[in-house]
Amino acid sequence: MAHLTPGGIKKKKGSDDMTVPEFAMPPDAVPGIAQVIVDAWQGKPSLNKILDRVQSGPQKGMATSDAVTQATTAINAAAPKYNLKRVVIISEDEHDSGYTMETENDVVFVLPRQSRVDTGGANLLETAKLLMACTPNGI
Repeated sequence: MAHLTPGGIKKKKGSDDMTVPEFAMPPDAVPGIAQVIVDAWQGKPSLNKILDRVQSGPQKGMATSDAVTQATTAINAAAPKYNLKRVVIISEDEHDSGYTMETENDVVFVLPRQSRVDTGGANLLETAKLLMACTPNGI
């Protein structure tokens, strides 16, 4: 059986040192961040570039400056008192392929696949909250 490189989020290029979430999200933060998921699923203009990536050069595959700006603005607005310097939102595919953080200040969130839910059906906010509790399926 072939050895598979683990997915996840790597701290540095050329390293297999993986980040491991070791925290519990404050309950008052959950609804706001879940709303970011719903807004992304619904294609809100304020989040239309969060998954844009640099297409060539040494930064290929990294989030564009517009993606970082949109993600940072959305997450900082999602809960009281957030003031993160640099937020990157990645897809589940990027996570599973082993996304590498660009800077030490990156705070990386995983956007759950929209295909996991019937966006015309159930309460999207409650569904997003549930997916947030699943790793790596949620922010």
